[in-house]
Amino acid sequence: MTHPLVYQLRFTRSEWRRALADVGPEDALRRFGPMNCISWMIGHLAWQEHRYWLVRAQGLTIAGHLDALVGYERPASTPPLADMWRDWHAVTAAADPYLDGLTTERLQTHLIVDGRRHPESLGTMLLRVIYHYWYHIGEAQAVRQLLGHGDLPQFVGDIGVGGPYRPEAAG
Repeated sequence: MTHPLVYQLRFTRSEWRRALADVGPEDALRRFGPMNCISWMIGHLAWQEHRYWLVRAQGLTIAGHLDALVGYERPASTPPLADMWRDWHAVTAAADPYLDGLTTERLQTHLIVDGRRHPESLGTMLLRVIYHYWYHIGEAQAVRQLLGHGDLPQFVGDIGVGGPYRPEAAG
């Protein structure tokens, strides 16, 4: 049975896609001051999920190019929108089977990375990913406002249907 926090990640991903619906390739490359462009944000979230759920958790690399392009503290870049969506979809699809196997007990454990215990539990890592998405949803909406996009989605969307509270399964 899928853990309730994984359902929350899935709802958050759906809100991410909703936030960026109808953003075109040219608008996705626009930068305003120090803010990153929308295509970078998409790639950056794919990078984080790739790093956590594929590389660190399973030793798999399917999108290693994201490290240099959109990784943490890398120089600003303007990668093509279609490429970043392709990577995001590939990474999240590859991560889902692993995420579906997480249990309450497993979420309390820590990964071993490069022979050392990761400082955050898997549960905290999962929360970090969820909150990271929400940060970039807000940032993307600010960029869209600066681009003059009207009729932007309201957040949080239909949480009662897509992301309602789900209790953990009893012991």
